[in-house]
Amino acid sequence: MRLRHTLAAALGALTLVVTLPTSATAATGDFSYKFVGPDGHPQSITLHDPSSPGCLTLPEVADPGASAPAFAPHNNTDVWAMVFTEPDCTGDSWTLRPHGNPATDRLKLRSVYLSDRH
Repeated sequence: MRLRHTLAAALGALTLVVTLPTSATAATGDFSYKFVGPDGHPQSITLHDPSSPGCLTLPEVADPGASAPAFAPHNNTDVWAMVFTEPDCTGDSWTLRPHGNPATDRLKLRSVYLSDRH
């Protein structure tokens, strides 16, 4: 009788573990953008396999009072990206599809929300 209860409990635990959803910890691919550096020249940043899902305020342009926004984002990850004109994923937004083409220099951003995998 004990063996049957132990086996049933083990099988129940295994079923729970197998059915638990796994959380995505990173998008696969690169998310890149440009910004004007302190020297006045454009610079590029590429985030390799960025964390997702979640909001990322771009550190180089986080302070609207001290810098111009970043521009020309390119979402070459496997998840949807929503870019925002203000820090902390606020302000106007634009959605970039996975593995899309680079956006123009006119698309400005200070933060990006990378979605979960679907």
